[in-house]
Amino acid sequence: MAKKLLTKDSALELLREKMKNENLRRHCYAVGKVLAQFHDYFSFPTGLTKNQWEIAGILHDADWEVTKDNPARHTIELLEWLEEYEVEPELIEVFRSHNSKTTKLREPETKLEWTLECCDELTGFIVAVALVMPERKLEQVSVESILKKFRQKEFARQVDRGQISQCEEKLGISLNDFVSRTLDAMKNNSELLGL
Repeated sequence: MAKKLLTKDSALELLREKMKNENLRRHCYAVGKVLAQFHDYFSFPTGLTKNQWEIAGILHDADWEVTKDNPARHTIELLEWLEEYEVEPELIEVFRSHNSKTTKLREPETKLEWTLECCDELTGFIVAVALVMPERKLEQVSVESILKKFRQKEFARQVDRGQISQCEEKLGISLNDFVSRTLDAMKNNSELLGL
């Protein structure tokens, strides 16, 4: 049987098929939009396309609902699903690097892999900040309000701040700039994110 081509549309279809929780899906949409914006920031002339960067975000947690009670399977399940698709080998490597602390498949190496690693936790943190705003909207969130909450260890304590802060060492982007660009991408897609 011929494999399906992995496109943005087929990635969204796969996400909707495998993930029923709308808030979890919105997290995947957010990471996708942030990665697409960082593709432009890094302005790569070659390699994976902007759409492929977005696909990496859309699918990075697609198997979360079925693996949440078995973290060692997170990303392994996704990689098995993707065997039915025609996927760029570089994109498969991106997924292999996700959740690497648990799976040990491979460490993040590329700009895309490190951007995913850093923005994954940050998008969730920004949502948490938005939800404590009076109108619970992204438009009320500022870089300052995010950084203020970032320093408050009791706020969204499950968020791994160290994973986010790696942006400075691994991507050469200051935390302030990384937060600003991530927030912009989310604000530009606030309707899709329900915020």
